[in-house]
Amino acid sequence: MSFAPPPDGSTAPPADSAKAPSEQLTPELKKAMSRVTEISSLPEVTTRIVEVVEDPKSTAQDMHDIVKHDPALAAKILKVVNSSFYGLPSQIASLDRAIVMLGLSAVKNIALAASLSRLFRPGAISQRFAARDLWTHCISVGVCARMVAKAGFGRSEEAFVAGLVHDMGLLVEFQVLSDKLREVVERCEATPQDFCAAEREIIGADHQAFGGALATKWKFPPGLRAAISYHHNPGNLKPELLRIVTAIQLADTICCQNELGFFLSAQTQEITDSMLDIVGVNEDKIADLLEELPDRIEETQQIFGQDDNS
Repeated sequence: MSFAPPPDGSTAPPADSAKAPSEQLTPELKKAMSRVTEISSLPEVTTRIVEVVEDPKSTAQDMHDIVKHDPALAAKILKVVNSSFYGLPSQIASLDRAIVMLGLSAVKNIALAASLSRLFRPGAISQRFAARDLWTHCISVGVCARMVAKAGFGRSEEAFVAGLVHDMGLLVEFQVLSDKLREVVERCEATPQDFCAAEREIIGADHQAFGGALATKWKFPPGLRAAISYHHNPGNLKPELLRIVTAIQLADTICCQNELGFFLSAQTQEITDSMLDIVGVNEDKIADLLEELPDRIEETQQIFGQDDNS
């Protein structure tokens, strides 16, 4: 693992000067976005849960009233609350108790994760990578970001779900611009280089722009939208957003350096002292995290696995 100053010559605009994601897309690319089918909308129950969490007047009872009508999601919540992922001292058998124990935000994260796992359809991104490799990468970044946040600035649940959704734009590209995405991937496989710059050259925009546009359409909260839109170039984001986005940037870099799932999107990024300072961890904590990371990823894949119908 190497620590270096930010790479020179990056073609990514700083976050504070970048256009809104939807404004980065040309009319032609917006037309391509309109062809998105499977990922054009979140399941209704997930949308309602996000709305409940974002409403400061909401209660655990409001959440229970939504989730009780989705048996699969209710079962998933009970599975998660009783797993080592949360490490509670005793088994929780009732849905309302699980919601109280987890909190509204954590239930939102479970709903999003369960929904997102269904969006990674079978198929090949390139000869080397399948869509499932992208899901493995997103799970890995979510777990790593959760561990980074827990060791540093807190907000570990927000970091987890931000990591899960950070590469949502690659799903859009895979669905509507698969030939061009394959071209980007094959170029970056042949010669390691700035993945976002290759996307902008070949496609006309990078996955941050596509993902940010979709997150805006889905009315994701500001922290998630920022993580999706700026995880390769946090720049001078406002302090309340900078930490969570930098945690995703750091986790993304770690996971790509260790070739966890689809690793090309950040394979040329370096971990910098600035990243560590912003999230409140040091080199020793990162080394400890790396030892524990594979086991935590395996546990999380079992909980949120694509093949799990619960």
